[in-house]
This record gives sequence, C-alpha cells and structure tokens, in this order.
Amino acid sequence: MFIFWKFILYFSGFCMIYTIAINLFYNGQMLVSVFDLFSYLRKMKSSDYKRYIGSKNMIPISIIVPAYNEEKTIVDNIKSLLALDYYEYEIIVVNDGSKDSTRDRIIEEFGLTLVNQPVKKSLQTKDIRGIYRSPQFERIILVDKENGGKADALNAGINVSSYPIFASIDADSILENEALIKLTMIFVEHPETVAVGGIVRLANGSIIKDGKLVDMRIPKSRIASFQIVEYLRAFLTGRTSLSRLNSILIISGAFGAFNKSAVIEVGGYKANTIGEDMDIIIKLHEKMKREKRKYKIKFLADPICWTQAPESLNDLRVQRRRWQIGLFDNLLAYRGMLFRKKYGAVGMLTLPYYWLFELIGPVVEFLGYIFIPMAYLFGLLDFHNFLIYFIVAFLLGTSLSMGSILLEQISFRKYTSFKDIMRLVLFALLENLGYRQLTILFRIEGILKFRKGRHSWGSIKRKQFVPTESK
Repeated sequence: MFIFWKFILYFSGFCMIYTIAINLFYNGQMLVSVFDLFSYLRKMKSSDYKRYIGSKNMIPISIIVPAYNEEKTIVDNIKSLLALDYYEYEIIVVNDGSKDSTRDRIIEEFGLTLVNQPVKKSLQTKDIRGIYRSPQFERIILVDKENGGKADALNAGINVSSYPIFASIDADSILENEALIKLTMIFVEHPETVAVGGIVRLANGSIIKDGKLVDMRIPKSRIASFQIVEYLRAFLTGRTSLSRLNSILIISGAFGAFNKSAVIEVGGYKANTIGEDMDIIIKLHEKMKREKRKYKIKFLADPICWTQAPESLNDLRVQRRRWQIGLFDNLLAYRGMLFRKKYGAVGMLTLPYYWLFELIGPVVEFLGYIFIPMAYLFGLLDFHNFLIYFIVAFLLGTSLSMGSILLEQISFRKYTSFKDIMRLVLFALLENLGYRQLTILFRIEGILKFRKGRHSWGSIKRKQFVPTESK
C-alpha cells in the first residue's frame, strides 16, 4: 500500500510539473511569434506586392481543390477562386468519386462540357473518368475520377496542372482576394522555397456572398466559438514560431502552396492516409536535409483562408480523433529522423516537441485530472499546493488564448465589433473549464483507435455558407 501512495504522490507531482512546463513552453512560443509577426507586418507595409497583382511577370499557379461530397459549398468555393486578384492561374477541381451532386452542380453552374485532354502521369492515381472545361470559364478544369481519398485527388490535380507552383485548398474554404499574391511573393523573393502555408480562420457565422466574405461575425454555436480561439492560438503562436526556425511540420490541407517539381520528386502525397498534409511537409524536410539542399518551408499569418469548423460535439470528436491519428501515424513513419543532427531543428526540436507535447500531452494531462485530485483527497497534497497548481495552470493556459486574441487585435483586427471581441475573451476564459477536457478525451480516443482508424477519414456535416446579409 505504501508503494501505491508513493506512486500517486510522485505521479501527480510529475503531472503538475509537466502541465506547467508545457504551458510555459507555449507562452514562450507566443513571445517568439510576436517578434516574427511584427517583423512581417513591417515588411508588408513597405512591400509593393500590390503592383504585381495584375502583372504578367508573376509566377502562374494552379489551384487544386479536392472534393468529395461537397455539393453544399463547392460553388461558393469556385466563385471565390474566380474572384482572386491574380493574373494567371487555373482552378482544378478534382471530384473524387463523390456520391452526391458535387460534379453535377459544378457542370451546371459553370456550363462545363467533357473534353479530350491528355494527362501526364507524373504520379500514380486512381483512374480519371473525364475532364470538363468551358470556353466561358477558361480557368476552371473539372477532373472527375474514381474515389481514392484526398491525397490521391491532390496527386491527380498535380498531374493535370500546367504551372510550376500549385496551391491546395479545401472545398469548404474561401480565399481572400489578395491571398494568392501574398503567398506566391515568397516563391519570388526566395526561389529555394518549396512550401508556404497561409493562416486558416473560421467562417462560421460570417456572411459569404458570391464567394466573398462580406461580414465577419462570431458564430452562435459555442463549439465553433471555442475553435476560433483555438485557431488563433495554433496559427498565430505555434506555427509562426516554428516557421521562424524553418522547422514547421504542418501546412494545413485547407490552404498551402508548393513547388510542384519538389513535390513530384518526393513521390507526391501519400495515399491511404489521413495525415497527408503533415506527411508531405516532413517528407520535403527529410529529402532536402538528407541531400543538404538549401530550402525554405514558411508559414504566413496574413494570406487568409476561411473555412468551416464543426458545430456539433460529434463532428468535433470525429475531427480531433482524425487529427490525432494522423499525427501518430506520421510521427511513427518518420521516427528515424528523431534526434538526428543532420535533420537540424526538425530532428532535434520539432519532432521531439510533437512527440512530447502534441502526442503524449493529452494522455499526461488526462491522467493529471485523475491523480492530482486523488493525491489531495488522500492527504498526500496539501490544499494550498493543490490550489496554487490549478490557479497557475489556469492562468498560463488562459494567458496563451488571451495573448493570441490581443495579437490578432493589434495586428490584423478582423473582429471589429466590441461585442464579438468580448465574446472571444469570454470563450478564452471558459475554454479550460470543460471544452479543453473534451478535446483531450477525443484525442486520447484517436490514440486508442489508431490501428483501426488510420485509413478512415470519417464524415463531418457541411453547411451552406450564409448567402445573404439577412441572417
């Protein structure tokens, strides 16, 4: 029995130290992000990127939109892409064997017809059933293919694409007009760039009209509102700080741009996986580091992609479980890079960080919620230490969310309504009182169901974007 009490005491102490350490690490990331973000904003103020918007000298780009059962959002998505401020680009929508009317809606809306277009098979994919185009909308190419998953759809889009740079964007997402020019400027300024990611923000509750976001609002859904705080924290702090070290491991599948030849060199996107967005980035890092080639993989906080977040607990559960399975799968696949000096900051810092904090973190935090109260109830932990721990943990966790909101307001100020800002502050305060614990449970479920779910995406319900201002 003595050993049992000792275990509870020591393990609860470990959980306390771990929780405070992880929150201190995240707050340190935020400080790094502040300097990097302000440096970027100063650069953009003096940049003359706008004069390149209509320039014929800018790099032409292919936008690839993988679509599976996206009938509710695909038309708005394409309309937003047609309205982009960029001179030369093509929109390749890959209908990945949808079972709904995704293909028919695109054909009907944009007057597409079947054409005979040869395709160079740089990457192996499922068979293409047909390619559709229209003389009225010359930018649009619809690729209808057998179902093979998102990675397979992206590879098919790469095969069809004509230009040296391609961007991937989810079918339930909307790009801001200047997003493409800001992203491709990195490839112009730094030719060694192989990948660039833009920030992803949530459009839930906002007004989308003719493919454009015309009124930004906080959603009525509490689940979606909590996620706005999460996304600000993840993108404005986490990814910004890792990008500074050229060691970012994920460019969101919702919005990223890539050097096509580099992606083809590494074999394209990994099929039959649910973490293809992380896999392609680690794969690029691995090849470039191994061959000692100069390269950059960057994240920018300004080119914005608006997407939809789950609004029900079940959909949130499916998403977070899928994310954790994808993370686990990739960390296992590239474990050989761990603590290897030749992989630089990726092998020595970022991969250990993801193992320690992103993968194992939810398990330790969950066990902490059990063992720390047990230590107190059994008299192994006095009340003052118990109270101090929870206050410190709460303040550190909340300070990160509040800091991200403050950073957003100082830098981009997308939320202009005082009421909306106060709602964000409220959700930042409430996040650690139930919502965070739920997402931890979903992530642990992902770890437990790793073998069974590593090839299954699951389904999340989509909603139509609000089409008019009479919400």
